[in-house]
Amino acid sequence: MIIGIPREVVAGETRVSMVPSLVQNIVRDKHDVIVERGAGTRASFPDESYVKAGAKVANTAAEVYRKANIILKVQSPAKSSRKLESDLFMSGATYIGFLQPLSSATVISSFLKRKVTGFSMEYIPRITRAQSMDALSSMATVAGYKAVLLATEKLGKMFPLLMTAAGTVPPATVLVLGAGVAGLQAIATAKRLGAKVEAFDPRPAVMEQVKSLGASFVEMEMPEDAETKGGYAKELSPEFIKKEHEAIAARLPKVNVVITTAQVFGKRAPLLITKAMVKQMPPGSVIVDLAAEQGGNCEWTKAGTTVVKDGVSIVGAVNLPASIPVDASQMYSRNVYNLLKLLYPKPDATPDFNDEVVKGACITRDGAIVNEQVKNSLQKKGAKK
Repeated sequence: MIIGIPREVVAGETRVSMVPSLVQNIVRDKHDVIVERGAGTRASFPDESYVKAGAKVANTAAEVYRKANIILKVQSPAKSSRKLESDLFMSGATYIGFLQPLSSATVISSFLKRKVTGFSMEYIPRITRAQSMDALSSMATVAGYKAVLLATEKLGKMFPLLMTAAGTVPPATVLVLGAGVAGLQAIATAKRLGAKVEAFDPRPAVMEQVKSLGASFVEMEMPEDAETKGGYAKELSPEFIKKEHEAIAARLPKVNVVITTAQVFGKRAPLLITKAMVKQMPPGSVIVDLAAEQGGNCEWTKAGTTVVKDGVSIVGAVNLPASIPVDASQMYSRNVYNLLKLLYPKPDATPDFNDEVVKGACITRDGAIVNEQVKNSLQKKGAKK
């Protein structure tokens, strides 16, 4: 097969879907690889490194799409030069990458028309066997790390405890809301920088993980079913949310930095910090909201911008993995390569759609939406219109 690696066209996206070291593996697996010129440049992977790995370099994306049976991407297909990328795909091609199917109706329609088999990295099942393909977790790791660094830039004080001849500088206090992959990485990073760290999560099971990283856990009465079978957080009752707000608000007057990471898969992010709660924070404090693209955990959050309210800076963090493209690309590439190997264990193999991972990640196939969750959600949206 011919595997295509186009240059990402979404503004601000610096990652590449496959790094040269793994292209070498793909070539060794008896596939041909064609890379658009400049596809890896923004992630510090020059064209020459792809050529050395055995790939061919195409001058345009159109040439990649015209020749490739399999397209590997980071971002969902978008418009480039007024044309939708997926409209350039070869009929019957296979797509592997983030897809955001619930908010990409035009792309899904294009896939159906061209009978593209679309695999969405967001829909990789969260089971042990699929951990090596879990791109959401990989990118959340990068985002959690970067969120803390953003906070250090915005905060007007240092993170560690310092005892100097000029006096003692107390450590910054960091509160992390949500102890998933991003939250745990934020906790670990803030601790490494010397901050005093607290964390809150409605799932009791993560308490030990939080404490193992040296942070204290903000305790309150927890619901028994705070997560789905797939490992994602659930929407919680209004009664619990009220108690949650009270527990968080009690910590805010003593906190310098809040990192919010709470998201509900496929839905708006839960509101954890209201406008009134922001007023309780000390002037100069910082909130970095990793759920900004899903509506935000803070009521003041605006995706892609920093808002200052009542002396508090609220950072609407967007696509933080793109700010660390070298490692983010390497991690994402490994996830994609592992899925590719599962789909095509041999050069002449075909995907086993009875496999739990393959079936879960597949959104479109043979001109139809085959993922029931996506199909039902898009049908409901269509009915509302």
